Amino acid sequence: MKKRELSESERHVIINKGTEMPFSGKYWNNRQPGTYVCRQCGTPLYRSADKFDAGCGWPSFDDAIPGAVIRRPDADGIRTEIVCAACGGHLGHVFTGERFTPKNTRHCVNSISLEFIPETRSEATNGYETAVFAGGCFWGVEYYMQKAPGVISVESGYTGGSVPAPSYEEVCSDRTGHAEAVRVTFDPTQTTYEALARLFFEIHDPEQVNRQGPDIGRQYRSEIFYNSEAQHRTAERLIDELVAKGYDIATRLSPAGPFWKAEDYHQNYYERKGTTPYCHRYTRRF
Repeated sequence: MKKRELSESERHVIINKGTEMPFSGKYWNNRQPGTYVCRQCGTPLYRSADKFDAGCGWPSFDDAIPGAVIRRPDADGIRTEIVCAACGGHLGHVFTGERFTPKNTRHCVNSISLEFIPETRSEATNGYETAVFAGGCFWGVEYYMQKAPGVISVESGYTGGSVPAPSYEEVCSDRTGHAEAVRVTFDPTQTTYEALARLFFEIHDPEQVNRQGPDIGRQYRSEIFYNSEAQHRTAERLIDELVAKGYDIATRLSPAGPFWKAEDYHQNYYERKGTTPYCHRYTRRF
């Protein structure tokens, strides 16, 4: 795991379990959509959809990304500390029973323990939406997604791991946890998330585990990173439909986190080369 170098004030909180002053952190009143990641290691911790205003002066969340945060008895014997599950960095404390939200939970987090990754939606004013798919080498998935009606753009990149801004070489080392993936921007007046998800299942083999054709490794796994509960439900329903047809689906479903755009030479790969995918092909499954 690659850890970032911390400033003195960051070390005071993240390493030495200090606390920043209320209303002093940069995220306590942040209302932008996006993902909050660990300042020390870059692991996705919280989604903006789970953030709420508790009036306490620190960022408050009523839930964390599954498996991202660990709870520990605090040294004072009264409170419960929360730390990053990946690197053990101190985040803050968790409280229950306050009835701020239906989940009745408040993760009270120091801003300095976090870094905010906003949703990349410069097109949002035009009403566009995004979908993130991993299905083997991103070159092939990109190739087919670019040809789908209603798609505005497709970016190849890395997501699902713990290393911030990874290089292609780092991802190939199988030590980052990232998958090669594509981020698809589409016009919902011309197509739907379901149509793109159906296409995803038909342009790669969703039964293969940690590989796609000759490409082997966790970075080539089949995974859908959903941006909303509606996308999650759609993906689950399509998997159920395929299982009912007899497919042994290996595709994982995970909440979307930071998406790191791949190097320029990976973008529009087959279009620039004037060739076609060697490990992806269209197979009708629905």
